[in-house]
Amino acid sequence: MKYAILVYETADDFAAREDQDRMQAYWAAYSAYADALSKSGFGAGQGAGLLPPHAATTVRVRGGARQVVDGPFADTKEQLGGFFIIDAPDLDAAIAWAEKCPSVGSGSVEIRPLMTM
Repeated sequence: MKYAILVYETADDFAAREDQDRMQAYWAAYSAYADALSKSGFGAGQGAGLLPPHAATTVRVRGGARQVVDGPFADTKEQLGGFFIIDAPDLDAAIAWAEKCPSVGSGSVEIRPLMTM
């Protein structure tokens, strides 16, 4: 079954991406995670990091009228920072990979089964 590993990061995690003193460690951790997924056979070859929340645009339609708002949908301490698509035999295997994600110690990692369309 395919699962989305949704990576939620803190503002500090997003800042580490561009901080000269921390960016090498940040990106090295994600590179190692992606490589481990690929080598294990669990990686489905899909995934991407996302730009910080301030780059988001949220669209809603209410009462037939479109509402466009700069920024994320909700004001929270953690924002979606990226995702991986994995192919795991079951939820336990997906949990084991989510537990290895670099942001699990500072943010959170959500596991969501993909629908078959």
